[in-house]
Amino acid sequence: MRGSGSWLGRGLAALLATCAVLAGCDNSPQPKGAALTNTMFTAYQERSPRYLDPTASYANNETPITYQVYDPLYAYHYLKRPFELIPKTAAEIAHPHYLDKNGQPLADDAPGELVAESIYDVKIKRGVLYAPHPAFAKNERGEYLYHDLKPADTEGKRSPWDFAKTGTRELVADDFVYALKRHATPRIEAPIYGIFSEYVIGLKEYGAQIKAEDAKLRQGLDPASLDKPFLDFRKWPLAGASALDDHTLRIRIRGKYPQWKYWMAMTFLAPVPWEADKFYAQPGMAKNGLALTRWPVGTGAYMLTEYVQDRLHVLSRNPNYREDLYPCEGEPEDKAAGLLKDCGKPMPFIDKLVFNSEKEKVPYKAKFVQGYLDEPEVERVDWGPDFLADANDSDEVRKRYEERGFQFPQTVDISIWYLGFNMLDPVVGKGATAEEDERHRKLRQAVSIAIDWEEGYGRIFIQKGGVAAHGPVPAGLFGSRHGTPEGYNPITHKMVDGKVVRRSIDEAKQLLAEAGYPDGRDAKTGRPLVLNYDFQRAITPEFRAELDWMVKQFAKIGVQLEIRATDFNQYQDKTLKGKHQIFWAGWLADYPDAENFLFLLYGPNSKSRHEGENIANYDNPEYDKRYKQLQLLEDGPQKQKVIDEMVDIVRKDAVWSFGYYPYAAGAYQQWVTNGKPTIMIRDMVRYHRLDPALRAVKQAEWNHPVYWPLLLIAAALALLAWIARRGFVARERANALAGVATRPAKA
Repeated sequence: MRGSGSWLGRGLAALLATCAVLAGCDNSPQPKGAALTNTMFTAYQERSPRYLDPTASYANNETPITYQVYDPLYAYHYLKRPFELIPKTAAEIAHPHYLDKNGQPLADDAPGELVAESIYDVKIKRGVLYAPHPAFAKNERGEYLYHDLKPADTEGKRSPWDFAKTGTRELVADDFVYALKRHATPRIEAPIYGIFSEYVIGLKEYGAQIKAEDAKLRQGLDPASLDKPFLDFRKWPLAGASALDDHTLRIRIRGKYPQWKYWMAMTFLAPVPWEADKFYAQPGMAKNGLALTRWPVGTGAYMLTEYVQDRLHVLSRNPNYREDLYPCEGEPEDKAAGLLKDCGKPMPFIDKLVFNSEKEKVPYKAKFVQGYLDEPEVERVDWGPDFLADANDSDEVRKRYEERGFQFPQTVDISIWYLGFNMLDPVVGKGATAEEDERHRKLRQAVSIAIDWEEGYGRIFIQKGGVAAHGPVPAGLFGSRHGTPEGYNPITHKMVDGKVVRRSIDEAKQLLAEAGYPDGRDAKTGRPLVLNYDFQRAITPEFRAELDWMVKQFAKIGVQLEIRATDFNQYQDKTLKGKHQIFWAGWLADYPDAENFLFLLYGPNSKSRHEGENIANYDNPEYDKRYKQLQLLEDGPQKQKVIDEMVDIVRKDAVWSFGYYPYAAGAYQQWVTNGKPTIMIRDMVRYHRLDPALRAVKQAEWNHPVYWPLLLIAAALALLAWIARRGFVARERANALAGVATRPAKA
């Protein structure tokens, strides 16, 4: 019985071990006990952000981090609507004073044409400290510990927290001056330099100077080297930005530009300490991924403490964060919604934010439904409509969502998704002659008619749904005509019996023929017209249906559409180099003014020529002239007239197929409070509160361990053991009987 007993013993031991392991496990993707910590768990799609440097960061996969780490001068009141500017690192909202061309003061209500210069003197709050960082560390003699490192000193260091010491210092006005100067850098993409250089006095000339100084610094060095000498912007003054004292910032703006106040609420004007630039410019840093593009240094509520490329980002509470109290006022319905319960309490409420990479939508959503994500994605307001669409499709799903107390507050927000044409492209862009230009325009108009946005994002893809757009300016902004009788696009729609309807495919085909492509073929060569669609996401099952739908829209007029999908970082590279043809893009408002959407088509803001946000590379002198007028105007009849004219110009040119204005809704677990979704406010995490104890209870309740597989395993092992024992006993008995039969008889 020795063999059977040994085998059976090993089998039982394996069973017990398996039971012990499985009994101690669950399906949580988080470390054991994490649910009870004051940590928010969220996620991000695809790859890690490309830029966390405030000079370069503009994409919406970057701002969930940058707006938690950096503190601009202003912010928006979290609860009030319409949006109201409030001071953040500034002590108060600064009102400009105006000078004429002779430097003489003007009245506050002086016409914009008379204003030669606007001066903003901004008071900075005292006692604001930077988050701990080795760039500030000093020895007992007050000397910087890590500002003269050799390559050997950085060997093996992949994070600022690999350095033994950290330090801090007070925020001063010169940090904002330094930040403004950095927009002239030739070393990284600076998307707003084109806009800022038109307004900040001397910045355009400063850009040329910095380019020359950078060339001097790098003279004789290997151009391919990752290490670059420290470009110290303190050495070269900028006329348009200065510190009157440690806590007074002066910014001088050319002419009158009412929208400037909104730029001061963005991270482009967040402070940048020179010490951070100096620290990261040292030998070996870039090779190890140590740079502001990855490891930001700010005064905000959080600091980046862990970064694993394309896998994980962790933000931790800034221990040096200033006093920051939750608001006590809001909209009338905010009190009933429980959004004023934390009135006057110090923020942030959450200790840590964990961003995990999620590449597929199905497991992404499943983790939220299981309770393992507190919010699917910080800042994104398209998750709520997605979950609401699921609930509308299934009574069972709706019941589950209601039972679990999911919160999907929905609102109308200011954003747009659109399909655009690269005007530098020889097929769909601006023509070389007036005749060719007209033919290309008709091609774009034909495509714009063919794409039935009402069908696609009004009836089919309702999880990303919205209202078909008729221009670049969404509802909710001064100047938008959306929803009014005069607000429809006459190029793509017409009025029939008092209703706005899309023009017919026959009309689109006629335009296509006039463009030189009858039935989708080149009239001269007979070859089919094939256009390339540059999509800003990798093709996953989630996007496949949308891309197939888009191909069918072009096919309606006989045009073949080739999909060229990439991840977002590659898409950014492609558009920067002008290698795109037809592209998919969106815009979430940076500030509540029509100018923030109309600047997306302003010539000097061209993506491929000037690294701006005009991805279409549109350049129309008539449009640009009116854009300059717009920037001088306060809300009123004259501003409305200029906006109407600009919208008419881009409608006729069909630079964009205007797409749709999406619905906005947040998605929060029941243990997350103070959620009020909007794309305008991006530092929202400091307002959110968690109930970790409730989370732990609900996670356990919604994810019961499944024991029946263990019972099946146990039964199978028991059966195998019984069969083995029975066989062994039978063999032993047969052997014993055989031995008796062959034993010799006694004499």
